[in-house]
Amino acid sequence: MLSTGRTLSLLLSLLLCSSILAADRFKVEGYPLDNGLQLILKPSSERGHVSIRLVVGVGFDQFDCRHKELPHLLEHLLFSGIDDSGEAGLEARMQALGGDWNAYTRDSDTTFVLEVPAANQRAALDLLLAALFNTELSEARIDAAKRVIAHENGEHPAAWQRLLGSAAGDNDATEQLAMELGLACAEHDSLDHLNADALERLRSEWYVANNMTLIMVGDLDRRLPAYLERRFGELPPGPMPELRELPESTGKAEAERTLRNSLVGDTAKVHLIFAEPWVGELDHGTWQLLRDYLQWAVYRELRLEHGLAYGPSVERSAYASSSFFSINAEVARGDVDETLQRVRDLLHGLARDGLDADTVERLRNVALARQNWTVQGNTALADYYWSSLGDYEEGRFADPAKQLRQIHTAQLDAALNLLLKQPTYQRVEKPLFGMTGLYASVACLLLSLLTGALFLWMLIRRRSLGHAKI
Repeated sequence: MLSTGRTLSLLLSLLLCSSILAADRFKVEGYPLDNGLQLILKPSSERGHVSIRLVVGVGFDQFDCRHKELPHLLEHLLFSGIDDSGEAGLEARMQALGGDWNAYTRDSDTTFVLEVPAANQRAALDLLLAALFNTELSEARIDAAKRVIAHENGEHPAAWQRLLGSAAGDNDATEQLAMELGLACAEHDSLDHLNADALERLRSEWYVANNMTLIMVGDLDRRLPAYLERRFGELPPGPMPELRELPESTGKAEAERTLRNSLVGDTAKVHLIFAEPWVGELDHGTWQLLRDYLQWAVYRELRLEHGLAYGPSVERSAYASSSFFSINAEVARGDVDETLQRVRDLLHGLARDGLDADTVERLRNVALARQNWTVQGNTALADYYWSSLGDYEEGRFADPAKQLRQIHTAQLDAALNLLLKQPTYQRVEKPLFGMTGLYASVACLLLSLLTGALFLWMLIRRRSLGHAKI
């Protein structure tokens, strides 16, 4: 149990929420309960509302391809109802509290997201606990949840896509590359073999107090610390299962591939994808700032100066133990080669001549400003804490602005040169036929049919005339 002194300290922090406390978004009231459940509380001056995130440390990465959908399936089932009224009755209870909720399964966690009136924050938490631990995992509910997930995941590749070696259309080029390198599952596996026993085992092994973090931001109840100690403190801890080792890249992928994303069309998507190397302590900030710089440089090159692409993008993504840096553009089918060449020339020119220091400074200021405006309000701040749990320690989150300010142009130059030395993969997504090519093919086919029909008519007529003479 919490000591009386600590409880009073927490109560005082909640009661004396000042504008100074609210302004320092990196400082929170954070402490673990005796059962290992981590609490992160942030009082704010935004009255009448509380944002809640309950983060459970289990996601897709903890399971192999055959069982990868297991945590996602359980997430859906936990909204299927706590009594005979089912999902509709459970949702009606949350609506009666004036709240809204959802859940998300990611690579490393499953998170339950609640937005509720401040007056009902404890009642909403009671309802969440009931959903997590009182939901019956019946066969009928499991089958219904499987149908929902199958719909969310989209269709499997069509026969023509399999024939041409293309994955389902929802997978982007970087994900398909990750599949080739053994970092992502080739396609969504069947859900049929996921049963109630596996789901109950997942809940009992992973949904334990010492694998949970509760984040609350907003107009926090002065009785909240005592309530959390009583209700969440009674959740049992458990021995944590061993974390699954993430797969390493096989390094076996074609340097260039054409992916067929439809049968007919006049546009194509081009991608230059690089394996992203580690550049040291400032790794994340360095790649984010370089991404912003290249985003502007590619936009200026492809859209403003040459009109090849309307909205080119530069993106970072992670799969298993690897991360990727990609430059992407949707262009006319006939502009693919020119687009790829201009992007390559741009990159090598920047690597040779160096990045412009004034542009770097301008984009750094934008990034610093963005960090402020994107965390305004309880909801955005709760999401920020959720996404930054890896940077949390002893009541404080790391300030990413400090890292941004430490990055110099020379470090970005070095990172770009290192990036261009990594394995590079070119992927072009385009339809099997362009409209012009389709029209030409149809015209040739019709001409062939017409020629064949004319030849057959002439042959039949000649034979008829031969018989007539006899």
